[in-house]
Amino acid sequence: MRVRAPATAANLGPGFDIAGVAFDLWNEVEIGEGNGHVDEENLVVQAFSRFASPKRRAFHFVERIPRERGLGSSASAVALGLVAGALAAEVEASADELLELGLELEGHPDNLAAALAGGVCLTWEGRIARVADDLPVSAVAVIPETRVLTADARDRLPQAVPHEDAAFSAGRAALLGAALAAGSPELLAASAADRLHEPYRAEEAPHLAAIRSDLPDGALGATLSGSGPTVLVWVERGRETEVEGVLTTRFPDHDVRRLAVTPTGAGPA
Repeated sequence: MRVRAPATAANLGPGFDIAGVAFDLWNEVEIGEGNGHVDEENLVVQAFSRFASPKRRAFHFVERIPRERGLGSSASAVALGLVAGALAAEVEASADELLELGLELEGHPDNLAAALAGGVCLTWEGRIARVADDLPVSAVAVIPETRVLTADARDRLPQAVPHEDAAFSAGRAALLGAALAAGSPELLAASAADRLHEPYRAEEAPHLAAIRSDLPDGALGATLSGSGPTVLVWVERGRETEVEGVLTTRFPDHDVRRLAVTPTGAGPA
């Protein structure tokens, strides 16, 4: 069997640990008969084991999602294994059920929910609400060569923040939810700020402040993708090429690319 799972971006700015989106960039696994030697530390294999034994199977991977860049490579791996395992066991499982089984392996439900369900998702208490097939804007990703471990980025976050910062981010999160529900570029642009996690991760993504301080014409805002260091620049429809060109010139050492939202989550390739 051959299964694929998409890249994802979590948080989308103020939607900390709840909002995620799936992008049309895919990792794949092909599973066939093997000689009994399986890497049981591999996330795909561990997730597959939730449904079926990996023994006497061979796992062949195609990896297109950059690792440790905030684009959900680990969530994609878990989604691959869960979906492939369920297919091998001939078990029909909902996205919510797969999410519950995968959380022990992928501790970030916002990424995993989007990888499983596709589109734009909100997740809380083990539940997934798929709120839209697409974003009201386009996304241009600015991906540096440096890597950030999610656990290290999480450790940088304080245990408490000032009330003013909490209120600021809560307000922006409300704007984000409204933007997704209404399909409004203006509301999404207004939501593109955060004080709960982005300021504490900014050292690993200095290009975030540089982009925000001088947005290219046609760009509406910028946010970290997950814990970074990738930055997502929100762009008016029809101006993607213009903004991509400006950012490529400004950041020649970075991988600058458009990422389209996919309404499809992990499944057979």
